[in-house]
Amino acid sequence: MLTDTEGIVLRQIKTSYNRRMILLFSRRYGKISAGTGISEKGRGKSSLALRPFTYGRYELFKNRDSYNINSAEVLRSFYRIGEDVDKYMQGAYVLEFTEKALEEEMPAPALFDLLISFFEALEQRERGIGTLVLAYQFKLLKIMGLLPRLDACACCGQQRPAAAFSIREGGIICPECMAKPEISSDSTLISAGRFDIVKTVRFFIDNPLKKLENIALNEETGTVLQKMVREYAAFHLDISELRSEKLV
Repeated sequence: MLTDTEGIVLRQIKTSYNRRMILLFSRRYGKISAGTGISEKGRGKSSLALRPFTYGRYELFKNRDSYNINSAEVLRSFYRIGEDVDKYMQGAYVLEFTEKALEEEMPAPALFDLLISFFEALEQRERGIGTLVLAYQFKLLKIMGLLPRLDACACCGQQRPAAAFSIREGGIICPECMAKPEISSDSTLISAGRFDIVKTVRFFIDNPLKKLENIALNEETGTVLQKMVREYAAFHLDISELRSEKLV
């Protein structure tokens, strides 16, 4: 069956006989693996659409067990991301993080649109790229239904002042619950006194990425949030030991 879909290349692997396997985040089918014999060399519309940071349309031959990309065309190329080393490394990290969060052949149109919005913002960004990445990650968690609970205690559900944040419990912990032995002994807690991070996460969630273009977190807050989101994703999404993580 011939079909087509918009998509973003997450990763590609060279195989035998000049073929490649493309890991494609498609709007219609979600994350799929598709073989192709399209050459990566040259400047034809199909080869350009198989490069990183390109939003394209892909003609697929789909059978019961596999996909093949017959042709492709560029809808929009975010080529300027590749011209800046920091942007490229941060963009590669986001692609790998997104790949790990997605399930095979499960459409995620809201996340697809968010990734395009991230590319648009990253291409224009001049500073605070790490802030943009953090905002994307928390928005991804919301789309996946895994956003930490920030409006009330994740243990008892009461709206009380926050004493700490628990990776395991999935949100803020009130003083009463924090006093419980099974909670107080939890090593996956962010210490009290840093609940500016709760306000920051809420701001990320409530605002589009474009509105964050002039916002850059200070280094201390950024480091705390980065540690928090990585440990949270490792616990709740089994996203850990990303190859690109060492570069950012």
